[in-house]
Amino acid sequence: MVNKNNKEVLLSISNLKQYFPIKKGRVVKANDGVSIDIYKGETFGLVGESGCGKSTLGRTILQLYHQTYGRTMYYGRSLEELAPKYFQTTIKNLPKLRKNWKELESKKEKLENEYSKLTEEQQFAKHEELDTARKLAEDAMLNMTKIVGGFITVEDLTPVQNIYGKVYDLSRKIAGLHDSLQDANVDLADAEFALDKGKGSQSKVDSCRMNVDDVSAQIEKAKKELENLRSEIEQMRAPYKNNPEFLKYEEYRDEGIDLARLNYNEMRKLRRDLQLIFQDPYSSLNPRMSVGQIISEGMQAHNMIKRKDERMQERVLKIMDQCGLAPYFLHRFPHQFSGGQRQRIGIARALATQPKFVVCDEAVSALDVSIQAQIINLLQDLKEEANLTYLFITHDLSVVKYISDRIGVMYLGNMVELADSQDIFANPIHPYTEALLNAIPTTEDESRKELQILEGDIPSPVNPPKGCKFHTRCAYCTEICRQVVPEWEEVRPNHFVACHHKRI
Repeated sequence: MVNKNNKEVLLSISNLKQYFPIKKGRVVKANDGVSIDIYKGETFGLVGESGCGKSTLGRTILQLYHQTYGRTMYYGRSLEELAPKYFQTTIKNLPKLRKNWKELESKKEKLENEYSKLTEEQQFAKHEELDTARKLAEDAMLNMTKIVGGFITVEDLTPVQNIYGKVYDLSRKIAGLHDSLQDANVDLADAEFALDKGKGSQSKVDSCRMNVDDVSAQIEKAKKELENLRSEIEQMRAPYKNNPEFLKYEEYRDEGIDLARLNYNEMRKLRRDLQLIFQDPYSSLNPRMSVGQIISEGMQAHNMIKRKDERMQERVLKIMDQCGLAPYFLHRFPHQFSGGQRQRIGIARALATQPKFVVCDEAVSALDVSIQAQIINLLQDLKEEANLTYLFITHDLSVVKYISDRIGVMYLGNMVELADSQDIFANPIHPYTEALLNAIPTTEDESRKELQILEGDIPSPVNPPKGCKFHTRCAYCTEICRQVVPEWEEVRPNHFVACHHKRI
């Protein structure tokens, strides 16, 4: 997907919420409505104090925690490559889903009418109820429009269901063929490797190559059939091209995969695309496995290579070399390495599956400063070599400034500011960002002033403050801050903030 800035989006996160239940029906609101886009090939830095929800956000994006609410749209694969079950479920239940949406829309409009007649003080009390109603109606609408667009406004949904049902069936066929193609390519690579070592035959290689070509031809044929169906869908859209109501919902149509709606097996297929580098280089490695076993485990799990394949060692050694690990480390165990070497092993393990997106969860915070610099440079080099996209989570602002293209600032589960790295440091707008920057120690001559310590403790995520969550520690707090949640808005080009008293 390409956004309004003509940048290719890899992940689009909308209103993501991650709540963890605790006793007596209470919940910890670890992430409470986060919305960001992560562009392909960038490093997105995520900063904030400990306990603000940074690591939870990274793991929720990867669906290691099943998110409570919201969308995580992934554009690294096409819908026909995966053919998720939720696609079929939405199409089958389209009339029922539309009826439910209309009821939620009606309830929202009623609340909006009532809200407009209230005093400002009464509106403070009703704001959260209205916000919830709006989000429920929007969620119900997006479930349908992400797939069928403006067709939800059409009176008779039967033709829509029929053609999209055919699209789903064909997508399932293509998804199965992609799995077969991966297996066929592995068999071909095995045969070619055996031939090079003088253990195989040319006839075996030719047979495997024919199988690859056959499956590839089937995929191309199925894709042409799919294109024909899409042409039919566009012809069905033609009569509505001047209908404003139809076009309004057509804008929401989306070819991405909603990670939050995938089942276990579907998500498992995407695990090789989405990887994680852990914070602790000690406890994140299995002490009973050698370096070679640790790095190769992901490749075996995703059928990228057969177990006990002779090519395995060759691949592992290549990845180790890319990550600065000596070949003789192959059969050693984690306890024989330093922290920096262990983190290189963790990085090699994450990159072994050839991912597109990597969450670096405080990947350098447990290391010495000199080793931090080495690991950051390594991550930068690997990013350029493999065109990777990073979500770089840290509490160290000096580190995130060096490595990140854009920086998001989190406070108590919410994103409070987002901008290009240089802009965040040069022109912070949110009082929290300003306070974090003022607390950075510096040796520059022009900054002889004392460090400005951010007073107070982070409130409990079980019972967060009403309104703006930062108001309990903010020097610019007024009554509106205590009552109303600030809107997330673009105050300068590509600079977003959620604050009633922006420091512009």
